[in-house]
Amino acid sequence: MPVRRLLATVLVATATVPLAATPAAAHGAPTDPISRAAACGPEGRYAATSACRAAIEAGAAVREWDNVRVSTINGRDRERIPDGELCSGGLSAYRGLDLPRTDWPSTTLTTGAKFTFRYRTTIEHRGTFRLYVTTPDYDPGKKLTWADLESRPFLTLTDPPVRAGAYQLAGRLPAGRSGRHLIYTIWQNSNTPDTYYSCSDVVFRGAKATATPAKAAATKSAAATASGPATTEPAVAAAADPGVPVASVTNLGDRWPVLAGAAAVLLLALLIGAGRRRRSAAAPVGRQCEVRNHRAGRRRIW
Repeated sequence: MPVRRLLATVLVATATVPLAATPAAAHGAPTDPISRAAACGPEGRYAATSACRAAIEAGAAVREWDNVRVSTINGRDRERIPDGELCSGGLSAYRGLDLPRTDWPSTTLTTGAKFTFRYRTTIEHRGTFRLYVTTPDYDPGKKLTWADLESRPFLTLTDPPVRAGAYQLAGRLPAGRSGRHLIYTIWQNSNTPDTYYSCSDVVFRGAKATATPAKAAATKSAAATASGPATTEPAVAAAADPGVPVASVTNLGDRWPVLAGAAAVLLLALLIGAGRRRRSAAAPVGRQCEVRNHRAGRRRIW
């Protein structure tokens, strides 16, 4: 009996190990900028939006948001993936991701700026990432076709580093774009026969203009040229208070006679004051005068 129980336990364990080792979710999708599958998936926060609800109703297995993959493509993406089905990878289980809408969850980006893309991975693989951007005349109200994408990727990376559960794809965003566009990511594995497809809706805004010192100097020079010829004279200091003209305190003019008379009166007052001080210093009447005789050591009083 114990032997039968032991054999049964071994058989159950052997049967369940492969099932436990096989993940329910697959391999990855972009999360920055957010892809349609990741945005509408259970780990996203846009499942309640109109676009995600419409996608799920039309058919989008967003519970497996990281499994939009096709086997044995071998680089023949444009041959194997039909126009209008790029976001689903041509898979009927994800056809809702191909809906032409202008309200898909999007990420705002600055055109031409440096950016690190994050491609969330649930199972790591080796391979090459190719990122394409839509052409300037892209219409988000129509289904995406290969003609809507630039013929060459703006970023290509092979085996980028994985940090915090995501591939880190450092690069620069395409320039010359504004408004709503789409970044199409193709991840071709090199250690499996699979290729993954993702659509990330983005809104490009223009870069903020920052004046460099050289540009500021050129602007200042241009303004000076427009206003007139350059001058080497130093800048004029701020004028004095208009209520106190400089001439009123520096130019005496005809005030010399008045000032001379005032000086004479002042001198006379000083002389009179000096005479009064001398009279007040004299000895009072009736007071004895005395002189000390230093030789005799006696005082003479008279």
